[in-house]
Amino acid sequence: MALSLLVGIVAVVMMAPIILTITNSLMTEREMGFNYDLVGKMTDASAQDVFVNLKLIPDWVTLDQYVKLLITTPKFLQMFWNSAGLVVPIVAGQALAASLAAYAFARLRFRGRDTLFMIYLMTMLMPFQVTLVPNYIMIDKLGLMNTAGAIILPGIFGAFGVFMVRQFMAHLPHAYTEAAQMDGAGHAIIFVRIILPLIKPGLAALIVLLFVDYWNMVEQPLIFLEEEFKYPLSLYLSQIQQGERGVIFAASVLYMTPMVLLFLYAETYLTEGIEHSGIKG
Repeated sequence: MALSLLVGIVAVVMMAPIILTITNSLMTEREMGFNYDLVGKMTDASAQDVFVNLKLIPDWVTLDQYVKLLITTPKFLQMFWNSAGLVVPIVAGQALAASLAAYAFARLRFRGRDTLFMIYLMTMLMPFQVTLVPNYIMIDKLGLMNTAGAIILPGIFGAFGVFMVRQFMAHLPHAYTEAAQMDGAGHAIIFVRIILPLIKPGLAALIVLLFVDYWNMVEQPLIFLEEEFKYPLSLYLSQIQQGERGVIFAASVLYMTPMVLLFLYAETYLTEGIEHSGIKG
């Protein structure tokens, strides 16, 4: 009972920022000004108490902020489709590339396989700042600067997907593939008809994690994209002017909606995929 109560309290605390964001996105600018304008003036000698009135239920529900984002201001939708144009190819490409590479590391036998896999994983341990310079030089040499390819190509060949799918494949019984090989099936048939259906939970978990990661990317577009109209939605919130608090809350709700919907749809696959891949939180 005590554990359930503790978990419930933690859940409420974790959900509080999301609930406040949603409810505040439905408030008028005047009401938010009353709730969040700081009471008290700062002086050089001392500071008076500062109060913020946090309200969960708006006095008057309005959708003006959403109308401004989706209809009046085209910049939000433009950046939304920019994000979709970057994230979808990255997620689809890395899922395909990771599946093929993971099959080679998990099912094929060749000299230096384990050593190559460990070297490959070393790139996963390196932070983005370490690989920034070589990536920048390579992208510049390929003539991809200020294009979507500068972000999509490095994202497709990330090491995390290979590691996760390979760990998932390692738990599959070899009897399936051995039986198919005895019937004369080649690697292509085994991969498409046997392995892919069995690793569907792992791929679904990978897709969710990749989508969240690249939907929130900031450094890559700032470095590799020079023109603002090519920026993804992850850079939009920092560009909203002060005094547009309602727009900030509404944009935050719309920004997190795709991730929440994807998580709710693939929650079962995500749990099963992470569990069978051996990744510990």
